[in-house]
Amino acid sequence: MLYLALKYLHIIGASVLLGTGAGIAFFMLVAHRTGRADTIAAVARIVVLADFLFTATAVVLQPITGSALAWHLGYALTEGWILLSILLYLIAGAFWLPVVWMQMEMRRLAEAAYKSGRPLPKRYHRLFHLWFAFGFPAFAAVLGIFWLMIARPELEW
Repeated sequence: MLYLALKYLHIIGASVLLGTGAGIAFFMLVAHRTGRADTIAAVARIVVLADFLFTATAVVLQPITGSALAWHLGYALTEGWILLSILLYLIAGAFWLPVVWMQMEMRRLAEAAYKSGRPLPKRYHRLFHLWFAFGFPAFAAVLGIFWLMIARPELEW
């Protein structure tokens, strides 16, 4: 019963990470393409909230459930596929943390532009392009982790 509960929580957490990340990227991209500061500000408020409520919670719980699963099944955390998963997790996190800050800053810049009636500043556009670029390695890392969890390949280091 413990195994099924841990596996269930781990799969739900992984799904939240992947799904919330993809959803946030989609909504931010669509909002950005409108070019409207009010739309971008409103969507960015929701996106930042979703990142804190869902993504951050899953980010904390994934290592806990993953470690517990490995222990329960008798896997060492030094197994190749687990080590690679941990490395990819750290890479995803290294790109996600700045992305959260960028989203908050883009929200602030869009709100200020809307309130002042001015166009979105150059800084917003630079941040958006950086935010967009950071999404690719983070998303690829999460997809890689999914594959490793399913395949559990024998990897030697």
